[in-house]
Amino acid sequence: MGIVLKVEHLKKRYGQLEAVKDVGFEVHEGEIFALIGPNGAGKTTTLRVVATLLTPSEGTVTLNGFDIKSHPEKFRERISYLPEEAGAYRNLKARSYLEFMARFYADSPAQEKEILNRAEAICGLGARLDDKVGTYSKGMVRKLLLARALMTRPALTILDEPTSGLDVINSLEVREIVKRYAREGISVLLSSHNMLEIEYLSDRVALIDKGRILDSGTPAELKSKYSAENLEVVFRSALR
Repeated sequence: MGIVLKVEHLKKRYGQLEAVKDVGFEVHEGEIFALIGPNGAGKTTTLRVVATLLTPSEGTVTLNGFDIKSHPEKFRERISYLPEEAGAYRNLKARSYLEFMARFYADSPAQEKEILNRAEAICGLGARLDDKVGTYSKGMVRKLLLARALMTRPALTILDEPTSGLDVINSLEVREIVKRYAREGISVLLSSHNMLEIEYLSDRVALIDKGRILDSGTPAELKSKYSAENLEVVFRSALR
């Protein structure tokens, strides 16, 4: 599998505060790569840099060979970002919301229809797409937003706490959607506090604390290295 995203010696400062100190990792084609760590570890800052919402203070970030500083427009064309606090337009019907978003990406009516058909299949909301988003449950909104993130088949999808606040059934359905599209070649950069979710979804995991990567590997490799039954124990052991 080729390298889709490459982060090298990434640093991000807010004044005197260095939130990300020297982060480096790679994400391969069709891989789900997770960043885990405690609050304030630098996870979300790293994701926001990769999402082009923050400018790196130092280091390089490249996507399919395009540098985030010198070719930000090419970078943005190839990513989608779903933050934890994302929302949709409550007064719009869900179908209208997807049509509105599809127009930003489609070069023709035929391509727009293709994108919308894919979005409908991803979210699985059926006839409820003709209802206003304001009538949706939190799980339905999340599926709609995930469809928006995946419908253009980006090279990289960035997901921050994708199932936060969802019940068991909706969480499982969201995870299955993510895994299915990763198998089809979309790379995923993921952050979550749910270690069971990370273990279920991720091909590789990086442990981050105080702006630095402490360790990385497959869930099985990390559990073996730390003699741990699950990633929660790995997480605790690595931070000691």
